[in-house]
Amino acid sequence: MKNFDVLIIGAGPAGIFTALEMLKKGSKKRIAIVEKGKAIENRSCPKSKTKKCMNCKPYCHITTGFSGAGAFSDGKLSLSCEVGGDLPSLIGEELAQETIGYTDNIYLEFGADEKIEGLDKVEETKDIRRRAIQANLKLVDCPIRHLGTEKAQIIYQSIENYLKDHGVEIYFNMVCHDLVMEDGACKGAVVRNLASHQEEEAFYAGHTVVAAGRKGADWLERLCGQHGILHMPGTVDIGVRVEVRNEIMEYVNNVLYESKLIGYPLPFKDKVRTFCQNPGGFVSQENYDNNLAVVNGHSYKDLKSQNTNLAILCSHNFTEPFNQPIAYAQKIGELTNMLGSGNILVQRYGDILGGKRTWQKELSRSNVKPTLPDAVAGDITAAMPYRAMTNIINFIQAVDHVVPGFASNETLLYSPELKFYSNRVKMTPEFDTNIKGLHCLGDSSGWTRGLMMASAMGVLMGRRLV
Repeated sequence: MKNFDVLIIGAGPAGIFTALEMLKKGSKKRIAIVEKGKAIENRSCPKSKTKKCMNCKPYCHITTGFSGAGAFSDGKLSLSCEVGGDLPSLIGEELAQETIGYTDNIYLEFGADEKIEGLDKVEETKDIRRRAIQANLKLVDCPIRHLGTEKAQIIYQSIENYLKDHGVEIYFNMVCHDLVMEDGACKGAVVRNLASHQEEEAFYAGHTVVAAGRKGADWLERLCGQHGILHMPGTVDIGVRVEVRNEIMEYVNNVLYESKLIGYPLPFKDKVRTFCQNPGGFVSQENYDNNLAVVNGHSYKDLKSQNTNLAILCSHNFTEPFNQPIAYAQKIGELTNMLGSGNILVQRYGDILGGKRTWQKELSRSNVKPTLPDAVAGDITAAMPYRAMTNIINFIQAVDHVVPGFASNETLLYSPELKFYSNRVKMTPEFDTNIKGLHCLGDSSGWTRGLMMASAMGVLMGRRLV
């Protein structure tokens, strides 16, 4: 049995910035972080050598480990509170924006690039916004600090070293099975070492912070039901990753670096948005539990491809009696994986409109060469729900008015692109749940989406726990 003042479950941005801010504010409390994966210096994906996904067990090294998916993501920090989830509605926009600025300075202290994308070309931005308005789309101005996939790992390594050097106890290869509940209050967590296969052990703490990331969203959902943690159905995002030649996106890339567009296409008027744009980037694969393969995108500082990729996501908000949005998205992903024999599916936009599957020989003679070499040519429409597919097609056609050539026949669509957010945990603006001693942060809480907002939420939690 171990006793701590603060126990953090998950070493993603929300968790590590909680500990970091406590240290920066002079806290002398005993802090522990429990992380299922490995230290960042020990994280590596074998695909760089094998050229195909090896379905690593017991977890995917891209999504699990110190800094979570952040270490192997495109490494973009969105510097506007309009982007990154609904945290501003809980704490207020002014505090959210102020905390983003403060958190951004911490990233700079640890070596982030000082350059901010998307600030200097005012007239060109106006031109893009005008075309977006004409297409019934909204352009969200969001300055971007691009860490880069390879540089993000260096930055998070520095943060990991800082936490260790200042007394934070980090337990790697440690999975959390349950919370310790006594008299209706949370007193810690039940954990087990994956490497040594030891018996379960209780870690006790005055405050337990769950920051398990998107990877832990379904786990937290189960805990909510098991322990009566108040929550509400959250949003689930279902979509595709689109890949085009850099020449198509060149103007927008040079002006904004990342064009965040939002629309509500007919006939359903659901919210559809672009997300995670990677100029000169690479489409990638992430593996979740139960061998679920989902698509993502990376963008390096130095290594560049001939393509730009970005996600198009349809937001689904479910009402009573349905309360399993994560399971719904997982089923779509599983069906898509089935069609691709466990691999990511890719299809040309023109083939979708023509009502046919894409064949590998057709990809080989296209202008757009896939940057995910083990993606399987096929038919994503055979698995994608009609409503989501209709939204995606109509949204792509709208974006084509802003970015001519975006809706070309050779544009590639990869599936499934899924963003799992937990059922939103009900909390006070101080991040107190209805369970005494329990707090929930980051993407697993349902309140944030992405590196910066999760990091900022961690900062605020750290201040509260000093």
